Amino acid sequence: MNYCTRFLLLLTFTLFFSHSFAQQNNIRDKAQIFYYGWYGNPSTDGSYQHWNHEILPHWSNPKWNNMGHHQGGDDIGANFYPALGNYSSNDTKIIEKHMKMIKESGVGVVVVSWLGKDSYTDKSLINYLDIADRFDLKIAFHIEPFYKNTSELKEQLSYLIKTYSNHHAFYKKEGKPLLYVYDSYKIPKEEWAKMLSENGEKTIRNTELDALYIGLWVEKDDAKFFESSGFDGFYTYFASEGFVYGSTTANWNFMAQYAKDHHLIFIPCVGPGYSDTRIRPWNEANFKSRNNGKYYEKMFDAAIKVNPDFIGITSFNEWHEGTQIEPAIPKKSGDFKYEDYGKDPLFYIKETKRLTDKFLKKK
Repeated sequence: MNYCTRFLLLLTFTLFFSHSFAQQNNIRDKAQIFYYGWYGNPSTDGSYQHWNHEILPHWSNPKWNNMGHHQGGDDIGANFYPALGNYSSNDTKIIEKHMKMIKESGVGVVVVSWLGKDSYTDKSLINYLDIADRFDLKIAFHIEPFYKNTSELKEQLSYLIKTYSNHHAFYKKEGKPLLYVYDSYKIPKEEWAKMLSENGEKTIRNTELDALYIGLWVEKDDAKFFESSGFDGFYTYFASEGFVYGSTTANWNFMAQYAKDHHLIFIPCVGPGYSDTRIRPWNEANFKSRNNGKYYEKMFDAAIKVNPDFIGITSFNEWHEGTQIEPAIPKKSGDFKYEDYGKDPLFYIKETKRLTDKFLKKK
């Protein structure tokens, strides 16, 4: 075999394997996990952030007003206790550990909660992108409702896209960023239509801000919202089955069909359980026991059944609501005993891998 033939064979093999690897990776992008980069501690950040969460008042019952806040350290605003302790989201060693775990969980896209330019969640974004890239993961964005109107949102998105969208780890589907818009219903559908419809008077379509905008479906009536608001799709976010219409798995067939009929993307979201009474002591009604992983599996199976393009996982580390798959350990603080995962702190990382594999086998 001469040199030229050997070279061509080697090139063919290289292209074949890199294409196969890209396809394998691409399919992992269909599993996306919500991630929170808002934690801080005194040694890295000068003070606690979020571990010392306030105890939230009830919207109508004054009995729950002025309940104070958790201190941080052994006393955190969460029903579970992290194996990594009161970590800082700005610590690159922590970011590395998290990205490694996410890679091991079989997920391809990390959906980072974003509260705008100069916010705490923007501080270390470049580190998240760089480290995610090393683990062959992508970063998408969960836009929190920090803006007052769509004009302010456009300014903020302009910063986000100009600053980060050329990074290799910035997730795009068919060349467009995928942006989850939390509490999208708080702005009227007519306002959204001006920004998101092809012919809207302030349209972002075919501009640098064009993206796949995914709104939050909460109540049944949101069907009307998504009919005319210009969103490219919708997601359900909440991990508490039955909490709202969108997070009730029995409604996902209807929502999947609605998405198909309207050429929209439907992203059902699943979680391992729900437990938030450390910050909402009045919210026991929405508690969902993990039931040793059975709750997670049941929700995942319901999502797989409707054959969606993507499944969203709530969450990697939303400790306040007890939806995290990040490792937790047994711990007591005074009279309070934190919940845990049993013998294996990595149980939900492994379980996520098993369940994402099950989903992706059908793709």
